[in-house]
Amino acid sequence: MAEWQFAETKPSDELAQLTYYSVKKPHAGGEIEFVITVKEFANPKEHSLRYFALADKQTNQKIAPFTPCGWGDTLLKALAECIEAVHRFPYEGS
Repeated sequence: MAEWQFAETKPSDELAQLTYYSVKKPHAGGEIEFVITVKEFANPKEHSLRYFALADKQTNQKIAPFTPCGWGDTLLKALAECIEAVHRFPYEGS
């Protein structure tokens, strides 16, 4: 257990450490950069849900807006799932 995780005194606080990544997606107007925030929870409710990755932009905006995300028991798993979701639908923003 990392030292920062001991700072959580109440599980309801859901303390998490944040890590940032970026990935570029081809778009008609060039490339769009997505910033992905990965949360590592100190005490996740489910062990398999320790990491949660969320992109800062939506895709598929014109039909059914979708915010790419991913869950996993490792940072790699959550991040890879989120990156895959970024590429699943087209970016239709301005």
